[in-house]
Amino acid sequence: MLRLAADENLNNAIVRGLRRLSADIDIVRVQDIGLSGADDPTVLAWAASESRVLLTHDLATVTAFAYARVREGLPMPGVFEINDNASIGRVLDELMLLVFCSHDGEWENQVRYLPLP
Repeated sequence: MLRLAADENLNNAIVRGLRRLSADIDIVRVQDIGLSGADDPTVLAWAASESRVLLTHDLATVTAFAYARVREGLPMPGVFEINDNASIGRVLDELMLLVFCSHDGEWENQVRYLPLP
């Protein structure tokens, strides 16, 4: 099962929905671990140290910093960039599928956009 980190800008309805759908889901909000206001490189470094795939709505900057980590040979467990105009229900369905059907390391060094095409 994937371990997730929710970026500070992620819609909390997604976090609540995931927790409601499964008590087993392993998701941590960055603001709950003292990273409120932290820059993207810091959040990505923390997510990597915890082997957590980062969930974000930040299409503007996270992708560049994530791929910079890959180029530098630093760990990057993955990023799921979620379109903030997408239906919460569809996003939850896709995240549940990804969390419970992905293999360890499957999303390493990748940025994926949700909802899936």
